[in-house]
Amino acid sequence: MSEREGGQGAAFHPLDHPAWTSLTGPHARFAERKGDVVRYPVDVSPFLALPPEPKPADWDDLAALVGPGATVMGPGLTDPPPGWEVVTEVPGVQLVDDGVAAVPDGEAVRLGAEDVPEMLDLVARTQPGPFLPRTIEMGDYLGIRRAGRLVAIAGERLRPPGWTEISAVCTDPEFRNQGLATRLVLAVAAGIRARGDTPFLHAAASNVNAIRLYESLGFTLRARVRFRAVRVPTDIAIA
Repeated sequence: MSEREGGQGAAFHPLDHPAWTSLTGPHARFAERKGDVVRYPVDVSPFLALPPEPKPADWDDLAALVGPGATVMGPGLTDPPPGWEVVTEVPGVQLVDDGVAAVPDGEAVRLGAEDVPEMLDLVARTQPGPFLPRTIEMGDYLGIRRAGRLVAIAGERLRPPGWTEISAVCTDPEFRNQGLATRLVLAVAAGIRARGDTPFLHAAASNVNAIRLYESLGFTLRARVRFRAVRVPTDIAIA
């Protein structure tokens, strides 16, 4: 669950459960479902989501959906039942557009399926977060090339109603400190705004340099979140 600055708001907000509101909203075409539990196909995104107030039966549905011994992850996964293992837990932050000077970039090119091998290579070398062979289907991705070589990317991931997450922001180490990531974030934000959505993004709380950059661009802290990976017990009984 998320903790808003100043306390948990009483009203349900799409960004409180962004994976669930994406998969039950604009990204419903991707949803693999068991009851009220939804997930992306494993080659699109590793994210799975329980409903905002999960019941014991929802955890049973999760186990049936992914199978005993499987590991699932997502922003805001709640505490699992006894016997389930929390494999990793990373504190994070959720930042939202609060006056970002979004602007298209003349050097940025739209990336497509033919660019995915280069994107996967760049992501593997820079580790901005999960990016899989079909992640590009989640939204628009932009890149900057130098001498034909893809050296920076940024794009769209989760799509809660009215919002779009900026993700996979990364730059080849040889081309850092040239402002390429900043330009792409602003260009992706411009595309998001053009269709009437509001940009937001997530970052690990420990990534203070990225957070400082995003805040300088006009993003502001909305919530603190936990990125969790949870393992289903191997001996669980599947109904």
